[in-house]
Amino acid sequence: MATSLTTITDEAMIALDTLSGRAAGLFSPSLRLGVTGLSRAGKTVFITAFVHNLIHGGRLPLFEAQKSGRIARAFLEQQPDDAVPRFQYEDHVDALVSSRVWPDSTRAISELRLTIEYESASGWGRLFSRGRLSVDIVDYPGEWLLDLPLLGKDYAEFSADAFHLASLPVRADLSEEWRALAAAADPRADADEMTARRLAESFASYLKACKGDSRALSTLPPGRFLMPGDLDGSPALTFAPLPDLGEKRAKPGSLHAMMERRYEAYKTHVVKPFFREHITRLDRQIVLIDAMQALNAGSAAVTDLERAVTEILSCFRPGRGSLFTDLFSRRIDRILIAATKADHIHHESHDRLQAIVRRLADRAVARADLTGAEVDVLAIAAVRATREGTVRQGRETLPVIIGTPLAGETINGEAFDGTTETAIFPGDLPDKPGSVFASPASGGSHDSGHPTIRFVRFRPPKLERTAEGVTLSLPHIRLDRALQFLIGDRLS
Repeated sequence: MATSLTTITDEAMIALDTLSGRAAGLFSPSLRLGVTGLSRAGKTVFITAFVHNLIHGGRLPLFEAQKSGRIARAFLEQQPDDAVPRFQYEDHVDALVSSRVWPDSTRAISELRLTIEYESASGWGRLFSRGRLSVDIVDYPGEWLLDLPLLGKDYAEFSADAFHLASLPVRADLSEEWRALAAAADPRADADEMTARRLAESFASYLKACKGDSRALSTLPPGRFLMPGDLDGSPALTFAPLPDLGEKRAKPGSLHAMMERRYEAYKTHVVKPFFREHITRLDRQIVLIDAMQALNAGSAAVTDLERAVTEILSCFRPGRGSLFTDLFSRRIDRILIAATKADHIHHESHDRLQAIVRRLADRAVARADLTGAEVDVLAIAAVRATREGTVRQGRETLPVIIGTPLAGETINGEAFDGTTETAIFPGDLPDKPGSVFASPASGGSHDSGHPTIRFVRFRPPKLERTAEGVTLSLPHIRLDRALQFLIGDRLS
């Protein structure tokens, strides 16, 4: 799909940009790592933990360069892209460590450069390598990636797809008001700003309702309707799908023509620059998913998450090029799909969570055609907020997780105050991964179809201190494995 998203002019601009970047890399080797995921998947926390553990020499036993003592130091430098906002690492660390609150979610694109000085693992490498790698971490909302398939669709196709999704049983009640409003609108009537505004606002409200905890749906383009940023209220966001357009051509000056023009403007001025200026410049990618929230909401949400991951993966440019082609075109050669919040369940269920995500990823990878890219799947917690224990209930011993639930979280009607530590049994994940996906016969019903996992959100952990008073690095689950897969080979 990615090859159909650009024109010859776009490709020429991409080639020039890549050639410029490669020339700079001869003197300062760098790797561009994309970090994305749908909202609340933990992108901000992942990047903060990634940087904090490397700078402070965290406990990373499966990250070979750190384990073998070959990393001399890691430090932050000025990022190379002055037009991109800086990822506010220091603020996020302060929120986690000092205030013990989760940092604000990703609302727009940002970037951070982490430079690692290291010793090569081989004598030959130590002779010729400078032992320095700059990792440019690019943080962006996954919702924006879900817009990229729109570049291959005209307005009529976009409208037909939107109404198909809105009519699924899991969405029908949430979209009812918007669908009724759209059905009452006459596409051939004269363009009217207030009609367009009412339709756009109702459509956006339906998308936001789909995103709520009770449904936890993921395939919700256009992404800027959920995260408008500085485009809020602009004509580029004041459009909505119209029903039953078929092959009809828009009458000049009609509501149909207005909606179509604004949809095309959205693609031209919002979606395409994002793809050309950011996605085509990536070398490695991690896609974070909140599988726990989808599992909590039921099989329809899990199936919708699979659909979203498929569309996200379809937008990347995977593979390995030759020495010559790499001068003009970047390819993503490694993609990690990581299920976050593994600390919300006992480690006995981690294999089951990973199996569910691998099933989801395998089907998405096959449909997205990631030929040439190495893909891996992990269950992680970039910052571990809980520890494990057991409790006796009658004759039964239950595995539990222990932590401090956020203020306002509830279990069986009991509300937590945000300061009291408690032990929680979250339940067991199903042992058959296929059981959590909606069957075609269900039509995307909201009925979960399997036992749900009920979990609460915890406060960040209180960090331990050494006898000398030094604060230790942020605890995690499998962050070291993620680092090894994403950058380990570049530090060999």
